[in-house]
Amino acid sequence: MRFIVENHIPYIHGLLEDVAQVSYLPPEAIDATAVRDADALLVRTRTRCDASLLHGSRVNWIGTATIGTDHIDMDYCATRGIAVANAPGCNAPAVAQYVLAGIGHWMAARGITRPETLTLGVVGVGHVGSIVARWARQLGFDVLCCDPPRAEREGNGSFVTLDHLLAHSHIVTLHTPLTLEGPHATRHLIDASALARAPQCRLLINAARGPITSTTALLNWHGDLIIDCWENEPSLSTAVLERTFIATPHIAGYSRQGKCRATAMLIEALNARHGWHIEPPQVDTPAAGAAHVTLQGIMASYNPLADTAVLKAIAHDVAAGFEQLRNHYHLREEVS
Repeated sequence: MRFIVENHIPYIHGLLEDVAQVSYLPPEAIDATAVRDADALLVRTRTRCDASLLHGSRVNWIGTATIGTDHIDMDYCATRGIAVANAPGCNAPAVAQYVLAGIGHWMAARGITRPETLTLGVVGVGHVGSIVARWARQLGFDVLCCDPPRAEREGNGSFVTLDHLLAHSHIVTLHTPLTLEGPHATRHLIDASALARAPQCRLLINAARGPITSTTALLNWHGDLIIDCWENEPSLSTAVLERTFIATPHIAGYSRQGKCRATAMLIEALNARHGWHIEPPQVDTPAAGAAHVTLQGIMASYNPLADTAVLKAIAHDVAAGFEQLRNHYHLREEVS
């Protein structure tokens, strides 16, 4: 059995060698030739798993050490009998830490001292959005939640419409998956029309997927931006980059614990598939995030302004630098 493993996945080196021949490759080397005689792939978002990569190979299992699967052609995999495993919620506390640290530093910069004067709109209330909403309520924010699929399943009692959220929120933070079609498609969910329906919004945050926001719309909006996920990354808009309050290279979820959880979840999926007993790496903080937080504690745990300065310093060659920063990012500690 042969495995191809992206070499930037942490905590996995040495775990699979007793059960398979393992090749650790950078994402740019994971191509059709490399995977032709592989049985399984372990990847991140930079490897597009579709017919161009998989056709003619013997790959029958793909594990992605990420929450999302929009880089995987799920329909193609289903027709070819290729099983797919991901790591839902693995980095949710880290993304929540990023969002609320960013909000805290933005409030300090804008002279806002009382969270209770602000309404925070959370769009997408899954693993990440649930923690953001819970922590934000602890901190005193008025919180509105929008999640149409959950509202359909659970009723509207806990949720508002997107139009209501946009009309009443001072801060909007996005935590939806990227979906291109269907009744709840999220590509360009936040476009010029959406921003026009948000007269009170002073801060927009995208730490979900880049194409959820329209780059053109962001360029013509006058509010503040916190962006971790960019449309067309790593070839992101330098004009948007220059005007963001916080700008980071898709590292909102890059905590030590989040990376450890992702690898552990893939190992557990392999164990379940093959009946193996590989010991997964152990995680020392809860997947649901800390039970109680303070804004000061979150801000002390992570300062995204430092990462912003690094990214903006390479604006002249941001496409190349973006990947370099992301692949060699120093994993931070989650809020305990």
